[in-house]
Amino acid sequence: MLERQIDRAIPRGKALLEDPSLNKDTAFTLGERERYGLTGLLPDSVETLDGQVDRVMLQLEKKTPIEQYIYLISLADRNETLFFKVLMSDPARFLPIVYDPTVGDACLSFGHIYRRPRGMYVSIEEKGHVADVLRNWPVKDVRFICVSTGGRILGLGDLGANGMGIPIGKLQLYTACAAVPPGGLLPILLDIGTTNEKYLNDALYLGLRRTPPPLNELDEFVDEFVAAVQEVFPDCCIHFEDWKGTDALHYLARYRDKVLCYNDDVQGTASITLAGIDTALQIKGAKLRDQRILFLGAGSAGIGIANLLISAMQDEGLTKQQALERVSLFDVNGLIEASRTDLTEWQQQFAHQAPPSKDLAETVERVKPSILIGVSTKGGAFTQAVVEAMSRINDRPIIFPLSNPTDHVECTAQQAYEWSKGKALYAAGVQFPEVHLDGKTFRPGQANNFYIFPAIGLAVYAARPSHIPDEAFLVAARASAAQVSDAERQLGMLYPPQSKIIDVEIETATKVAEYFFDSGLARAARPANVGALVQSLLYKPEYK
Repeated sequence: MLERQIDRAIPRGKALLEDPSLNKDTAFTLGERERYGLTGLLPDSVETLDGQVDRVMLQLEKKTPIEQYIYLISLADRNETLFFKVLMSDPARFLPIVYDPTVGDACLSFGHIYRRPRGMYVSIEEKGHVADVLRNWPVKDVRFICVSTGGRILGLGDLGANGMGIPIGKLQLYTACAAVPPGGLLPILLDIGTTNEKYLNDALYLGLRRTPPPLNELDEFVDEFVAAVQEVFPDCCIHFEDWKGTDALHYLARYRDKVLCYNDDVQGTASITLAGIDTALQIKGAKLRDQRILFLGAGSAGIGIANLLISAMQDEGLTKQQALERVSLFDVNGLIEASRTDLTEWQQQFAHQAPPSKDLAETVERVKPSILIGVSTKGGAFTQAVVEAMSRINDRPIIFPLSNPTDHVECTAQQAYEWSKGKALYAAGVQFPEVHLDGKTFRPGQANNFYIFPAIGLAVYAARPSHIPDEAFLVAARASAAQVSDAERQLGMLYPPQSKIIDVEIETATKVAEYFFDSGLARAARPANVGALVQSLLYKPEYK
């Protein structure tokens, strides 16, 4: 296989060693070294892939997380197979390094730790020529583009071009978590400028030194980008990531029924939240339709989660209006209720008749939610009074502080379990360690989208649907929840172990692909066995 690939691409000598998709480093055999002009360019020892993994592990020791991130990204630039072999050997260990929370630190200093370009930077200054820019990418069969403007990176705000770390990391997780072949993955940063004065004044900032354009101008640019993708990469799915909250909802609504696309912050976050709630309700022996849900935070993530929960309640027999009445939102200006005049079009449907309130604990007492979800990026917002109020109202309160990074989380696992006296069913957006309380051990869950979006990607890769309805994310949520064992639920676990994430996502992807075929959305021919099709497409980090 290597010979065929090399003969086609014609790299030899150092050019071969600099091609990350073909490079084996010290694993090239003596015969390969002779054939491809590598003799003398490598040490004499011929190593196995496993031996190379051992060296990587040794070099990662005693490094800080950001140093490990830099090392691993450099490894991906040099030897793609070895990079994914390392990640897939221990996902629970390496996902927090190549993605959240370490990727947040990497983005904050992206211009300072920059080594070489990965993916594409499409500037608004290239408006009118976007298709020509995309044609510069050397791979012509691109299947997934993860695209961000950097306008709202994690809970860190507008990072502009520094946000490129997010599309890079997200697409690496497609492969590391669901074995999507990496060759067809393209990270893109749409550089529209930034509002971040720190970066505008930073000599090492790599993006446009201007503020973002007004919405009408941005619409024209994004419309051109989406059209250019259809022209240059006609089999490509666009994954929108970390756009400013209002932009995230605006562009999802603009394109979702027209092209193959989704927004992970809106739909992926909603899906993984529903998966954890579904598991928690199984522990309680309760139905979603009977719950009352209160959100702290009413941006794109909160709206996206609320809408998917409403769809799930409708699946359980409620009307949309009945489901809406069970969902309340609370933002920086207080409870969203009918007297508010500052609401967006997406928030207005949640404006119930209720007295105004700017006190979250008081609102908990009044609304009496059984589920409390935090997407506010306000660290510590779930105070002891809030958690204790949830615990008085409910035998097993479901508490999901989903904001990240860690210092933005609404309450820690330790706080939630202590303040609820061990009653809480808890998951956060970041991973917390086990909590030991009154002789019991609790394993808090991490409601991280990496359980969902790589599986969606693998399903899309297999079935090639025309578009991705919300129903696909309902299927993904339920498939993920179904893979939490009874023993794991006894420990309070609401998600499958991260150590099993590849197998979990392959199972989830199979269920979603079956949905695509069953619903008539798939453009691929239906195989006799969807699971076998998915298995046949999996990337394996092995030298050819």
